[in-house]
Amino acid sequence: MINREWHLLSRPVGWPKPEDFALVEAPVPTPGEGQVLVRNKYLSVDPYMRGRMSAAKSYVAPFELGKVMQGGAVGEVVESRAEGISAGDHVLHFSGWREYAAVDAKNAVKVDPEAAPLSTYLGVLGMTGLIAYAGLLRTASFKEGDTVFVSGAAGAVGSQVGQIAKLKGASRVIGSAGSDEKVKLLVDEYGFDAAFNYKSGPVAEQLREAAPDGIDVYFDNVGGDHLEAAIGSLNQGGRIAVCGMISVYNNTEPAPGPRNLARLIQTRGRIEGFLVGDHYDLQPQFVQEVGPWVASGALKYRETVVEGIENNLEAFLGVLRGDNIGKMVVKL
Repeated sequence: MINREWHLLSRPVGWPKPEDFALVEAPVPTPGEGQVLVRNKYLSVDPYMRGRMSAAKSYVAPFELGKVMQGGAVGEVVESRAEGISAGDHVLHFSGWREYAAVDAKNAVKVDPEAAPLSTYLGVLGMTGLIAYAGLLRTASFKEGDTVFVSGAAGAVGSQVGQIAKLKGASRVIGSAGSDEKVKLLVDEYGFDAAFNYKSGPVAEQLREAAPDGIDVYFDNVGGDHLEAAIGSLNQGGRIAVCGMISVYNNTEPAPGPRNLARLIQTRGRIEGFLVGDHYDLQPQFVQEVGPWVASGALKYRETVVEGIENNLEAFLGVLRGDNIGKMVVKL
C-alpha cells in the first residue's frame, strides 16, 4: 500500500511556490506499541502553517526540509496497538498532509461522527472554534454591550467570533472581508450588524462609518491597516486580541507598525496576543456551550472543501489568498 504525503523541499521566500513542495509516495507506516494507524479523511490547512515553513524561531518548531509536514486531521482508525482506541473509531490528531498516519494514542482524540460531521472537528467544533471562543471571551475580556470589530470575518475563526459576540449580547458587531459576496454573507447569514469590503476603500474610513461610536473590542486576524484603524476607533478601556496577521505573512521585509500607538495612552487601551495552546483548559466549557448552538443552528458555519490530497497545497495557498469562506478543509 502506498501513502502519499506532502514534503517541504525548500523554505519559501515571499509567497510559497509549488517548487518548494513535493507530493511524495511512501510506504504506509506500521503502528508501534501504543500507536494507531489512521486513514485520514479530512485535512486542515491554516494560515499559521506559513510560519512553520520558515526557519525563524517561533512558538512552534519549523517544518523539517525533506520530511512530511504536519497539520490537523481527522480520520478512521484501521489498526490499533493501543488501549482505549479500536479499529473503526474516528480520531482527531495532528499528523495531516498525508493519507495514512501512525499516531501515538495519547495524541489522538476520539470523535463521534454521529454527533457532528467529521469535518467540523477541524473547524467550528475544533481548534478554530476554540481560538474564536478563547480569544474573544478570555483575551479580549468581552462583556455584554460591547461593540466588536472582527477582521477576516468571513474566515473560520472570524465568522465564529462575530456570532459568539452576538449570542453573548454584543451591542454591535462589525466585520471586514475581501469581497462583496463575503460582506453579504456576514450580514445576511451570520447576523453581523454591519460589514465592509476592505478593498473598496480605506479601512479606517469604512470602520468609522460602520462604528460611529467607536469599538470596545477588536479581534485581529489581519494586522496592517486593520490594526491601525482599530486603534483609531478604540473606545476608552478598549481591548485588542491579536490572533493572526495574515496581511504580513508573506512579506520579505518587516512590516511597519501602526502609526497611532500613542492613542492607547488616551484610551487606556490594551493589545494582547494569544495562542490557542495556552487555553486548552477552556475546551470542555467551549464544547458544552458552543456544541448546542451549532446543533440548533443558532451558530452557523461554512466550509470550503477541496477534494484530493493532490490539491492540498493549492488549498493552503487558497487560504493565504482568502479564497475560502469559512473553514478550508481537504477531503481525501
